[in-house]
Parts: sequence; structure tokens; C-alpha cells
Amino acid sequence: MDNHIFFKKIAAFTLVAALSFSCEGGITRKSEQTQATAQQKSEQNLVYGELIVKEQSDYLMIPVGLTDKNQDRLYSYENRHNYYYNNIIFYRKKDGKTNIFLNKKAIINGFDLLEEKKAGKSSSRYWLYQIIDSDTNGDQKLDTQDAKIGYLSDLSGNNLQQITPNNSQILNWTLVQSAGTIFIKILKDSDNDRKFTEKDETNFIRVNLDKPVIGSEIISDEIEQKIKSLLVK
Repeated sequence: MDNHIFFKKIAAFTLVAALSFSCEGGITRKSEQTQATAQQKSEQNLVYGELIVKEQSDYLMIPVGLTDKNQDRLYSYENRHNYYYNNIIFYRKKDGKTNIFLNKKAIINGFDLLEEKKAGKSSSRYWLYQIIDSDTNGDQKLDTQDAKIGYLSDLSGNNLQQITPNNSQILNWTLVQSAGTIFIKILKDSDNDRKFTEKDETNFIRVNLDKPVIGSEIISDEIEQKIKSLLVK
């Protein structure tokens, strides 16, 4: 009987020791993971791109981004035609007043200066942006696989206005001076699979620069179906 009690105590002690070792190991691994994450974040540095100067504007633009841990450049890449920024600082030439363009996490995939010329009136100028600001495919990150939305602002970066629909990607645009209108080609997630692929449909939207809002599609479902019925199979 005494031997039975002795062996029960030994077994209980062994179980407690094993559980204690397991917990300590779990704590150690968790601590190591936390330290690795903190180190990775510390290796991402805030960097500034080249000054963007337009004579038509009272503001200088300073692109802002992050370097990754292995590169000494802006987040992703920057070149003549393609650039990924996380934000922009607008700096007024006259008095040095500054303002930050976005108050949210985003990727600025590109921007262009628009000039609307009006007969007998001074021109109106806008910035047209392509911005990724929502994780539309649900992979817990912002990248070029997500929706790329068109926005307009004034030359100071203020009065930001969305002009293309949610859950779409802006492909290209054309400014028609005589109509004071931008026509924008978009790619829609028409099959609702949260991806943008060759299976999805394209369309065009029209945006009036005098009263910019999210444009409506100019090719209706009815027109599209009629065109399909006339195509040679």
C-alpha cells in the first residue's frame, strides 16, 4: 500500500514538472516572437522621396514612405512612371505652412496634375490620385491586389473627393476639356471573388469636374447585353 502511494506521488510530481517545462517553453517562444516582431518594426525607417515641384501650384509635395528591412528606398519602388507612397506632405512655398495629405493608412499608387481650361476664365487645377486604402481581398495587407480608387483634391491636398466606385481598380483616364469632364476606365470585381482578374468586367465612368462625385457607369447592362447578342460567335 505504501509503495502504491509513493509511486502516485512520483507520477504527480513528474506531471507537474512536465507542465511547468511546457509553459516555460511556450513563454520563451512567445517572447522570442514578440522580440522579432519589434525588431522588424524598428528596421522600417521613415524616408522621403524627391521633391515634386509644379509651377502651377503654390505647394511643394514631399512623398513619404517606409523602407523595408533589406532596402534603402521607399516602400516598394519609385521610378518615372510607377511609385508607391504611404503619404504626402504639402508645403506652401510662400510661408512654409505644411499639411499631411492622408489621415489613414494607404498606398498612393500614382497621381497626376489635371488642368481644366475654361474659355474667358482662369484654369481650375486638381490632383488626381490612385489610392489603395482598403484590404478588399482580406489578406490582412494593402497591396496592388486590392481595390485602387480614384480621388481628386485641390492643389493643397485638401478637399479630397472619391470619384471611382468601391471594389474597383482605376485603369486610365481621359480629360475632355470641352465638357469639363474626366472619363475613367475601371476594372470591376464583377464576379465578386474579391480578386481583380481577366475574368472581371471593365467599364467607363464620367466625372464632372465642377461637381465631382463618384461617377456612374456609362455602359448600361442593357447596352452590354445588346452588344453581346450582335457579336459573331
